Amino acid sequence: MLVIRNFEEYKSYLGKEIGVSKWHKIDQHQINKFADATLDHQWIHVDKERAEKEGPFSATIAHGYLTLSLIPYLWKQIADVQNIKMEINYGIEQFKFGQAVVVDSEVQLKAKLKSIVNLRGTTKVIIEATLIIKDHAKPAYTGDVIFLYHFI
Repeated sequence: MLVIRNFEEYKSYLGKEIGVSKWHKIDQHQINKFADATLDHQWIHVDKERAEKEGPFSATIAHGYLTLSLIPYLWKQIADVQNIKMEINYGIEQFKFGQAVVVDSEVQLKAKLKSIVNLRGTTKVIIEATLIIKDHAKPAYTGDVIFLYHFI
C-alpha cells in the first residue's frame, strides 16, 4: 500500500498508476444486501433461478451502483493518505460501465492519479478508476473519482 503524507508526495504520482487493490469477491449475499439497502430488487440481481433461465449472463449480476460503492473500500487498500483533517468524496465523472459483474466474480480497483491541485489549502485530486474483473479483458467500468483532502 502506498503511503501519502502531504501534497508534494501526492503530486509526485501525477500521471502515474498509484496501485491496485486486493481482489474482492461479489457474492449473492452482498448483492441481496445492496438490493435491500437501495430497494432495487430487479430479478437480474436477486432471482437466481430466473436469471439462469432468462438472463443474458445465465446468472445474477451485481448492481452497477454496488460496484461503484466499492470504490472507497478498495481505494483504502491502494493508498493510505495520512496527515489529513478530513477526506471528502467530492464527485464522480465520465463513468462508463463496460461489462456486467456476474455473481461470484472477483474484482479489483486500479487507480491512476489524473490531476491534483491545491485550492487554497484544500487538495483536489482526480483518480482515474478502473474496476477490473478477474479473467476478463474488458473492465466493469472506468471513470474519474474526485476526492478533497485537508492536510494538516
